[in-house]
Amino acid sequence: MKKKILIVLLCLACIGAATIGGMAYILFGNNTQVQENTRFVVPQNTSMEQLKTQLCEQQILRNEKTFQWVCQMMRFKTPRTGKYTIEPGTSNIQLVRQLRRGQHFPVDFTFNNLRTVDQLVQKTDGKFFFEKEELDSLLKDTTFLHQHGLTTATLPSIFIPNSYQIYYDITAKDFFDKMYGEYQKFWTDSRKQLADSIGLTPAEVSTLASIVEEENRKPAEKSIIAGLYINRLHKGMLLQSDPTVKFALGDFTRQRILNADLQVDSPYNTYKYRGLPPGPIRIPEASTLDSVLHYRHHDYLYMCAKEDFSGYHNFTSSSAVHAQNAARYRTALNKRNIKH
Repeated sequence: MKKKILIVLLCLACIGAATIGGMAYILFGNNTQVQENTRFVVPQNTSMEQLKTQLCEQQILRNEKTFQWVCQMMRFKTPRTGKYTIEPGTSNIQLVRQLRRGQHFPVDFTFNNLRTVDQLVQKTDGKFFFEKEELDSLLKDTTFLHQHGLTTATLPSIFIPNSYQIYYDITAKDFFDKMYGEYQKFWTDSRKQLADSIGLTPAEVSTLASIVEEENRKPAEKSIIAGLYINRLHKGMLLQSDPTVKFALGDFTRQRILNADLQVDSPYNTYKYRGLPPGPIRIPEASTLDSVLHYRHHDYLYMCAKEDFSGYHNFTSSSAVHAQNAARYRTALNKRNIKH
């Protein structure tokens, strides 16, 4: 009798061991058939059925039933949006944990010294869940921009260069909303009042700041240059800013603007058209925006790069003195054989 009991117990133990072993394999054994790291994208609002179908269609799972069983056991019902890397040898429990955890983590996103929105879009490439093409399409949607009081020309004004923490799994629309929210935070009531006292809108301040920054990024001169252009605006003079001509020509590499260049027919050519151009010619720094808002009060109307190529300028209120400054600079360009 004792021998029979012992045999039964041994059988039960074997069954239990086999069951535990089977359970362990289902949970921790390899259930993927990928031979190398494989990208797996879970779109927004993906259901569990869609997830399982997608895993099978991409030939990721070895056994769909064991994966489904582990999902039920772990009460995994809501896949998280994200771009995942499925490694060879991944078990059911690893896969469920990965898909449950999702990719809702903050990304450090920094941008500065950018000229165009296209350059900003390029910087998002590979940083977030959305594809850069989605953001590019959104930022070229004139109907969408109009809803925010923007045009493709004024769009650069809403991007305030800085370091931001943005969650990885945001959409292109969420990214825009984040940037637009930061823009609204920057434009406090006090800054709006300063802009209004100058006679400019926030977008126009950004446009003027972009010109100032292209003229000189040196902090010592930015508020002086801003004051000069504000003087010209208030007097109804042409701004006659070389950087706007470079923008109209699509060539910021030029060191010398020729008389023929001044004939380019573009609303950005401030030698031909009065007032500010339609929008910023670059994405200006916050410090440059503040240099415009806190511009230096003076009577300067003219500026010319110094002939020592230090990056600084000669300022004057006299057209005759300006002509002399310009002549010296042209001579210096000729000596260096700089023709364009």
